[in-house]
Amino acid sequence: MRVSRRFSGIAESATLKMGRLAKELKAQGKPVVDFTLGEPDFDTPQHIKEAARRALDEGHTHYTQAAGIPELREEIASRLNEDYGLDVRADDVLVTPGAKHAIYEAFMAILDAGDAAILIEPAWVSYAAGVRLVGGEVVWTKRFADRREEVTYERLEKVFTPKAKILVINSPNNPVGYVLSKKELEEIAEFAKDKNLLVLSDEIYSKIIYEREHICFATLDGMTERTILVDGFSKTYAMTGWRVGYAVAPPEILNAMLKVQQHSVTCATSFAQFGALAALRDERSKESLKEMVAEFKRRRDLIVEGLQKLGLRCERPDGAFYVFVNVETAGMDGETFAEKALREFYVATTPGSAFGPSCGGYVRFSYATSTESIREGLQRLGRMLEGNA
Repeated sequence: MRVSRRFSGIAESATLKMGRLAKELKAQGKPVVDFTLGEPDFDTPQHIKEAARRALDEGHTHYTQAAGIPELREEIASRLNEDYGLDVRADDVLVTPGAKHAIYEAFMAILDAGDAAILIEPAWVSYAAGVRLVGGEVVWTKRFADRREEVTYERLEKVFTPKAKILVINSPNNPVGYVLSKKELEEIAEFAKDKNLLVLSDEIYSKIIYEREHICFATLDGMTERTILVDGFSKTYAMTGWRVGYAVAPPEILNAMLKVQQHSVTCATSFAQFGALAALRDERSKESLKEMVAEFKRRRDLIVEGLQKLGLRCERPDGAFYVFVNVETAGMDGETFAEKALREFYVATTPGSAFGPSCGGYVRFSYATSTESIREGLQRLGRMLEGNA
């Protein structure tokens, strides 16, 4: 039986695929060190879990308003206003089953068949897939720090097409961990205004940031009315399985996204929303986040220094918990490196080709794993590279 044409060219998520292969090998008793999945390895803080349990006990087990429970929408708006000086109201907020679904709803709301979205590679694997699933086309520009490339007005101008309706940015970035500079953000904003584009700003890693400061894109001059701000609870509060995200967007866009939600998933899970509410309201969340970011920073320094000692090129991430490694110095492309590392040395990574057409020489490592696993993985890769020399 034939599936619809929209799935032509849509591959399985590379991160989930490699994670699945790693789990299969573990089930066979193999000692796999897993650097694939993009989720904190910390448990959800206890007070958040307790809030969800209370919600269950109090009978919050039914549909909520499609846009989310009012208390959570109000708290999200309040937090954005407090953190960034925005003027967001609860009615401007849509609570979604994860930030990923918010992004898909945005593409559904904006793109008609044949419209284009501008993506900056290396880019998270699901952006391009989401655009194509709704019938859109992808236009790529590049930002490779190891090639001394940045996002500029001129670079965006070179790839612009009149079919473009939206530009997607992700800072801090997955898979590289870079944080866009104020200058880059300002040039993106100027370009968006000149070309009448919407900007989807995926800020899911905004709180997992090290020496840099996060700038909310909607705060830039003239961008409030052009920005679809997407964030969520998965990374900040180690709540990946809870599936609670949110979007803030201009009214006509938000209303269209709400319709997608009403006719697909109805609403985010009721009791999970009460857990998310506790994540924002309870002061203990700040301490949990502080401890998690400090640990990620220690792991970042460990893995970056270790990879560089092995002769592999990578930038020191400013945020998130990924390292994007150029493996061409090892005489391999990313696919070959990842396959060899997994099959022969039981080290699971994600090939760079999943993150854009120019990323074939790279591999992504997630350091959302223990320091012991990082050290063991580095030792195994050292043996692999010695054998390949």
